[in-house]
Amino acid sequence: MKKIILLLLISSSVWAQQPKNKYSINEFILIQKVEDQEKKYNEVIKGPAQNLAPTALNDFRAELALAWLFKGNVARYQYYKSTSPKFSYRQALYLGYAVEKLLDEKKDYANAEKISKALLDDLTKGKMDGDAVRPSVLFEVNAAANAKLGNVDVAKKMIAKSSEDKSSESRLIKYFKDMQANYLNRQAMVMLAAGEYQKAYDVLDKAFKEAESNSYMVETFKEAFKKVKGTDQGFDAYLKSLKAEAYQKYYKEVETHYVSAPSKTITGKFPDPSGGSEMITSFEAKTPLESVAMKNLDGKTVNLGDYKGKILVLDFWTTLCTPCVAAFAGFEKVVSDYKKDDLQLFVVNIFEENAAVKAFAAQKPVTLSVLQDQENTAYNVAATPTKIIFDSMGNIRFFSSGYAGSTDREYYKLKAMVEITKARS
Repeated sequence: MKKIILLLLISSSVWAQQPKNKYSINEFILIQKVEDQEKKYNEVIKGPAQNLAPTALNDFRAELALAWLFKGNVARYQYYKSTSPKFSYRQALYLGYAVEKLLDEKKDYANAEKISKALLDDLTKGKMDGDAVRPSVLFEVNAAANAKLGNVDVAKKMIAKSSEDKSSESRLIKYFKDMQANYLNRQAMVMLAAGEYQKAYDVLDKAFKEAESNSYMVETFKEAFKKVKGTDQGFDAYLKSLKAEAYQKYYKEVETHYVSAPSKTITGKFPDPSGGSEMITSFEAKTPLESVAMKNLDGKTVNLGDYKGKILVLDFWTTLCTPCVAAFAGFEKVVSDYKKDDLQLFVVNIFEENAAVKAFAAQKPVTLSVLQDQENTAYNVAATPTKIIFDSMGNIRFFSSGYAGSTDREYYKLKAMVEITKARS
């Protein structure tokens, strides 16, 4: 299978790792709904073992445990986890995301505490890949959950362990979605539980000013604001001012990268991230936009020239590119700000087969409009994530590579690119 240079990680496809002559995890993860996966699992365990890949049953149970936890069904997670499956690197990574979701979205603090503790115990016993699951995140989740449950001493101990763990170094490399922002939020939750209201306020105030922030932090910041000010009156206006300040900072930064000379073809280059003196090519736009066509996930041909008159954003990604998918939340916020007459954004998957991308998009889920260029012929993209912004006449006005590090920063940067393109072209 073709390979792609990821911005911070070089990875090969999971889809090609299992034998194709026996039913394996490859086929299993293409089933879009966990309910249907479970039906398939119950079917295959009744059939002859020789029809399965060697590790199939273990892989299926691990996948089902993961998928059910993502849905917030702790009982079904515990059922499959009790079979002691060995999680692959991918599964362990996504298991960490699922525990975070249990805390941040479901607000199921009791189960977030219980499951994160159990996984940390698994790590101690060598039953889990620590590089994949990121122990620092499990410590954070456990700390925040304990803070919400009133176990302040445990929460303080666990948040300290989070920063002591080596995996905490990943917070600043802009690879995992909101890793630093989530830590700051959870740290502030512990501070609030410990009565350190001003400290919590200062941590989150700085986070929003620097756009090291996301929507989960708003509730925590509002609580800190109320504790410090004695009221939550004025909070919304103050938060809006912080966000405006952050946006203006990134507007000015982005502005310097505007491509002032109208051009429909260009070679996108960026400085070597390893510090070398050479520029690295991220894509080649050799064909005018109006002559480019791709297929959507339903196989329908989409002619990009049909979007003349709009600002068009193309973002190139793969399902295995963690920073690619991390950026989607910021993109969603940008899309929601504009009417369809003003902006069209496509996330363009390259190199991967349609069935794999459809399954990923359904399971995540991906709410953005997805196109595919499996052969990577349209823009010869070499680094993901890479985005290209076209003006209403099809001229390239911005291009960039990499994940900005937080949902809000990704939002501010892309929003600024769109606004500058509208204003200048």
